[in-house]
Amino acid sequence: QVQLVESGGGSVQAGGSLRLSCAASGRTFSSYTMGWFRQAPGKERDFVAAISWSGTNTYYADSVKGRFTISRDNAKNTVYLQMNSLTPEDTAAYYCAFGGGGITTRADAYNYWGQGTQVTVSS
Repeated sequence: QVQLVESGGGSVQAGGSLRLSCAASGRTFSSYTMGWFRQAPGKERDFVAAISWSGTNTYYADSVKGRFTISRDNAKNTVYLQMNSLTPEDTAAYYCAFGGGGITTRADAYNYWGQGTQVTVSS
């Protein structure tokens, strides 16, 4: 069993920045891919970013490429999502996910999920 706890969400004006954190416990964090997804009201959960177990490889959705940065600190069992140049379209609940394989955009490839943290961007 893995527990994931996100933090760092909040309200920000367009153009602002936030950094999300996701602390993991319960399994060897450093062996697994981690991902971030987001879900806006009435929409499906969408892939945002993923990072390999070592942190060497990352992958981003086109909509956030160049603005968001995923990183991890295996010593702290924590994955981060630095979000810059936020727009109202980034408003959503953000979820971190713990995966069993390589980097993937598929939500069903991730085994455990956090409870989500809300990000609201106003214009």
